[in-house]
Amino acid sequence: MKNLSLILSAVLLVAVGVLFYLHFAGTEPAATTAGTGITGELKVAFINSDSVLKHYDYLEARGKVLEENRKKLEQEYRNRAIGLQNEITSYQRNVSSMTMGQVKAVEEDLGKKQQNLQLYQQSLGQQLDEEQAKLSRELYERITTFLKKYGAEQGYNMVLKFDPSSDVLFAGEALNITDAVTKGLNEEYAAEKAGVKTATDSTATKK
Repeated sequence: MKNLSLILSAVLLVAVGVLFYLHFAGTEPAATTAGTGITGELKVAFINSDSVLKHYDYLEARGKVLEENRKKLEQEYRNRAIGLQNEITSYQRNVSSMTMGQVKAVEEDLGKKQQNLQLYQQSLGQQLDEEQAKLSRELYERITTFLKKYGAEQGYNMVLKFDPSSDVLFAGEALNITDAVTKGLNEEYAAEKAGVKTATDSTATKK
């Protein structure tokens, strides 16, 4: 079964920038960047996805639940494997006193149980993979939704992911909004746990 930390570290939190148009009511159109359709100066920022993963409270809470479920499923598998091993040991201990027909019947039964155990192990692995994939989708949706709102409030046209796997080789520290984004995400999550409707929730409800 895959290690949870490896799966989570591979999650593409903000793989692409969030791009949107800026509209200024009652003012003359500013200079337009050629071929982009964006008016005014292009404002870009970045976040360090590794840092967000490390400090996002939602991920920590969901990760603990996923890890607890993984341990539970693995224990269930071990219990079944131990039960089967006990049956095999009992068969080996008594085989000398069994008839050929009994030997054949027991071996067929043990073979089916071994196959079922292997199928069960595969189903557990698939179940955990699906849960991890679901968490990845949840993280992507939560963070990109927050960035769209945060970008609109702060006037950003694009927010990039900056880590060793990204195509961004250099970015000035003045463009780094990691701490602000992490703080905002955690505040939204805290409000969510407390049952407080956030601006994001209100927008989603209206849709």
